[in-house]
Amino acid sequence: MPESHDLGGAGLGGAYFAVLPDCADAPGVARRLPHSRTLDHPSGRPWLTGSWTDAECVTAATRRVALAVVGSSGLTSEQLLRHAERLTDLAALDGLARTLPGSFHLVGSLDGQVRIQGPASGLRLVFHADVDGVRVAASSADLLARALGTEPDPRELAVRLLWPVPHPLYENALFRGVTAVRPGEALVVSRDGRSARTSRWWRPPEPVRTLAEGAPVVRQALTEAVNLRTRGNAVVSCDLSGGLDSTSVCFLADRSPARVLASTWPSRDPAHDDLEWAKRAIGHLPDVEHVVWDSQQCPLVYADLLDIDDPMDEPTIGVMDRSRALHHLPALRERGSQLHLTGIGGDHIAWCSEAYYHRLLRRRPLRAARQLRGFKALFNWPFGDMVRALADSRPYGSWLADAAAHLHAPSPPGVTGMLGWSAPPRLFDWVTPEATRTVREALTEAAVTARPLHRDRGMHTDLEAIRSCTRIIRLWDGMAARTGLPMATPFFDDRVIEAALAVRPEERVTPWAYKPLLTTAMRGIVPDECLSRTNKAQASMDASNGLRQSRGDLLALWDDSRLARMGLVDREALRALALRPASPGLRDAILYSTIACEVWLRSLDRRAGSGSSTAMT
Repeated sequence: MPESHDLGGAGLGGAYFAVLPDCADAPGVARRLPHSRTLDHPSGRPWLTGSWTDAECVTAATRRVALAVVGSSGLTSEQLLRHAERLTDLAALDGLARTLPGSFHLVGSLDGQVRIQGPASGLRLVFHADVDGVRVAASSADLLARALGTEPDPRELAVRLLWPVPHPLYENALFRGVTAVRPGEALVVSRDGRSARTSRWWRPPEPVRTLAEGAPVVRQALTEAVNLRTRGNAVVSCDLSGGLDSTSVCFLADRSPARVLASTWPSRDPAHDDLEWAKRAIGHLPDVEHVVWDSQQCPLVYADLLDIDDPMDEPTIGVMDRSRALHHLPALRERGSQLHLTGIGGDHIAWCSEAYYHRLLRRRPLRAARQLRGFKALFNWPFGDMVRALADSRPYGSWLADAAAHLHAPSPPGVTGMLGWSAPPRLFDWVTPEATRTVREALTEAAVTARPLHRDRGMHTDLEAIRSCTRIIRLWDGMAARTGLPMATPFFDDRVIEAALAVRPEERVTPWAYKPLLTTAMRGIVPDECLSRTNKAQASMDASNGLRQSRGDLLALWDDSRLARMGLVDREALRALALRPASPGLRDAILYSTIACEVWLRSLDRRAGSGSSTAMT
């Protein structure tokens, strides 16, 4: 086993770590990195340094090899040791990463050369930087930025004001001198620490399975993902909104030896029927304790923005719902829960982008045309807009370049984004002309070399949606860990994602059925009564009420705006908007990206002032 030096308990915010090559300068660099524990290379030099609990990290070592899995994988030290004994090439870790369930960082050392990768989902990321001449990798950009003493890059921050931020710009690190590794790629650092390269280890499957063939695979993968989280925990809690996603996770958890607490937040909107559907599910779960919270006690969207001090290595729109997502976790922990399972990700896995029909129309025109007529009726798509979207065959780089030229144009019809590469990114009137020029330059430069995540715009938009969501959830995971109750999102395990993406898109997304892949996969586990739901509640009332109730906080944000100090936004324009919470457009979340950037800068200031050295996973 690698030697471990424990200098204290794991830091708030979950596990974090840096990875060093086996070189002479590594010990000096390691001393500059915040840590409570260190694992050594077989040579005795530092290899992993950071903060984690024994349950979060499995390790094994031989004379030449050291391996570590940080996160949930189900591997034991003995199993990992067998992999270490057979390892003669770091590239062989590709195969291991592609077979394990769960969500984890996989780190390897072979003769002093190191390799690190996170999951293809993007739920755990990898960054690297040159620290005192040594290429250091880490699970957090913030960890490296602290070692470098570097500040946020104003150009990258300006780009994050876009709504939405398109691929590949959202994958860039926010700090000068720090480089991000894209999900699905591994970073390999030479033994002397002077060079590094990336290699791609994951590609999405071809969507060739029928629904009948693919549903059992999804069922098995999701079952294993939930079993992995319940194993070893006497008590787990689960969201139970009444929707298909959380209901599926709750029923799967109930099949485990763990005692299950089901947690339901009723909506303040009397028209919502979430609680009714949750109670139907509980009627089939006699051994599950159902905790129904007071809807009036649930924080609204935009709540507590001024108090956020969580470690975050990038802005996230997740701060808008942070209080809502975390509010009940301490109470569930008091009731005995050791892990909280959510249904987040089910929308991304059980459904898929209608943009697949752009390609299907060209390959299978008759079937695609029938389905498209159904979508037109379901979503009330204007015929002309739908035809123009389907006729648009611009490659991704051209689409991105055109978007750069129309940043302040009115938002296009919804069908344009649903059948295109994405919703075109937009900037708003409060973004300064200087920031607009910066963003336009960044988009134009990226368009020259940008390649989509997949040649099929449907698969591209599916992958982009998954990665955009996991960037939010990875930060929520750290916030949840600070409350003392970690969260898990089984739908975002790589094996679950692969199983879903392998199903033919015309059978995953259809106007004639709601989430047919999940309902088919869960039949026999979730009662038919619960699988019959065909809608999803929205939180529009909570958002609009939150805007009104948080008007004072929003004014305070802009009164002393860090973004305004950097010349990126017009403080007075934002103040004026905060005074008019019913203004047209605010219901469409157009403030989210700007608030995310402002709150992030404030959180950096607050943690710098407190001397915090905790980083995110």
